[in-house]
This record gives sequence, structure tokens and C-alpha cells, in this order.
Amino acid sequence: MLLRFGFLAAAAMVMMAAHAEQPAAGSHFPDRPLRLIVGYTPGGGVDIMARLIQQPMSEALGQTVVVENRPGASQNIGAQYVAHSPADGYTLFTSSSALAVNISLFPKLDYDPVKDFTPIALFAQSPNVLVVRSGLDVNSVADLIAYEKHRKSAGNFSSSGPGSTQHLCGELFNLRTGLKVMHIPYKGTAPSVSAVMSGEVDYTFMNIPSAKGLIASHQLKALAVTSGKRSPLLPDVPTMAEAGVPDMDVQAWYGILGPANMPPDVVKRLNSVIVQAVKQPAFQEKLLSMGADPISGSPQMFQKFLAQDIQRWAGVVHAAKIKLQ
Repeated sequence: MLLRFGFLAAAAMVMMAAHAEQPAAGSHFPDRPLRLIVGYTPGGGVDIMARLIQQPMSEALGQTVVVENRPGASQNIGAQYVAHSPADGYTLFTSSSALAVNISLFPKLDYDPVKDFTPIALFAQSPNVLVVRSGLDVNSVADLIAYEKHRKSAGNFSSSGPGSTQHLCGELFNLRTGLKVMHIPYKGTAPSVSAVMSGEVDYTFMNIPSAKGLIASHQLKALAVTSGKRSPLLPDVPTMAEAGVPDMDVQAWYGILGPANMPPDVVKRLNSVIVQAVKQPAFQEKLLSMGADPISGSPQMFQKFLAQDIQRWAGVVHAAKIKLQ
């Protein structure tokens, strides 16, 4: 009997030791390829950013990271797909700031941007620049405000479409300056910029890399950038705050999220990989060449940032009475 008891005790100790030596659920993560879902078509800004972060992530994780485009409905199709995917860290979402805006623009989303996602890490942000045509007798933001307030007919600004970053920047500019300039949406950035250059509209907001060549060739004049500091690509152009318009630090952001309830150790691993990628000089140089700034931080920081961005744009959408058909 004692012999049998000793045998069972020894067997139990072996099993306990074996169990103790087993790795945690995410310690072997990843053991297969990962997917970065993009809610836009190939070649767009979010797609470019996803492919930029793809390589350093793949190298650090020792696994293939595949960018998969699922475009449509202002990235809502891609967001919905990730929100309903397994929360194992193998299906991730490369999101833009549209995630914070869409909840206010689309009344019947199939996902919640806060409850249905796990924020992992931000990695880039990019400001816009306010531009007018070169022939317009306006050389500063103060000039533009005076011009719009004293013109006989109603002024207007263009955007690449309803609910776009350019549209929201224009509406926020109205709110911050007390202007009531009318929004004219176009089907894409190119026609919205052409409308400015031809005089169909007074101004627009553009991403800096797209605007730089037109500014250098004197087809457009840059009045201010929508970031808290000047852009190295346009060092002579003031910020909105410097130009006399406070509280207009508006930047498109790019970050990686996963489905809700991801394992904490997987989130920690992915965050560490992305933060280290952002610190690489080569990665930073590529971002800066695109008019973007590197940004990083903890998942908790990203979660707080997202909540604040949702609240800010909800206020703008409500105040400007923006409604998508």
C-alpha cells in the first residue's frame, strides 16, 4: 500500500512538473503567418503604411506578415472583418483615423470601435496643409479668414468626398474661425485640387507629399499645416496655432489593432515589435519622406488616444451637421 502511494505521489509530481514547464498560451506566438487587413484599395495611404510596417514586423516576429486588402465603405468592411475574427493575434487591422470618425458618420455600424477591438500600437501620424490657388490675393490664414468674411457671395472649400479627412478639416476650420464656408465634395483628391487651382472653390486641405510639388511649382500657396509643429517638408509654412487658429492639431493617424479580448502576452509581444520598428532610423526616414511623423506608445495609450479622437470628431460631426447619404 505504501509502495502504491509512493508511486502515485511520484507520478503526480512528474505531471505537475511537466505542466509547470509548458509554455504560456502566447509564448510560441507566432507559429504561422499573420495578416494585416487594410480597409482600402492597394496604393492608398493606409495600404502604403501597412506595407511599410509589414517588413520590420515580419523580421522581428520571424514569420511572414501578409497585407490583405478588404476595401469598401470608408474601411468599414475591413474593420468589420477583423472585429469578427478570432482574437488570437493572427488577424490584425491596419487602421486610419477613419475608425474614430465612422461611428459618428454611419449610424448602423456592425462593430463598435472601442468594444470590438484591442488597440496594440500607433506607429505614424500625418498632418494636412491648407492651400489656395496662387492667383488668389491671400497669403496667410488671417488673409483667408478676412477674404471669406467680406466676400459678397458665399465661399466654398473642396474635399475628396463626404466624411473624408479633408472634409472634416474644413468643417473644423469653420468651427474654429467662425466661418460658414460651404463644403463642395468631389470624387477623389485630384478633382478636388483641380477645383482649387481653377478657381471653382477657394481652398482645400491636402496631405503634404501630394501638395509639395504643386506648392514648389507655384500652382498652390500653402497657408498652414494642421500639426502642432512645422513639417520638415514645408519648414517655412506655419502651424495653424502660429497662424492664429488654436486647437486645430488635426493629423491622420495609423495604428495596428486586433479583435477584442486578445491574450495580453500576444498584445505585449506585438506592441514591442511595432515600437521597436518605429525606432529604426530607416523606418523613420521613410515616414518623414512621406510627410508623416513616427509615433509609438503602449496599448493603453492607444486606447485613450482612440477614445479622445472619437469624442472630438463626434463633436465636429454634430456641430457641422454632417450626414452621409
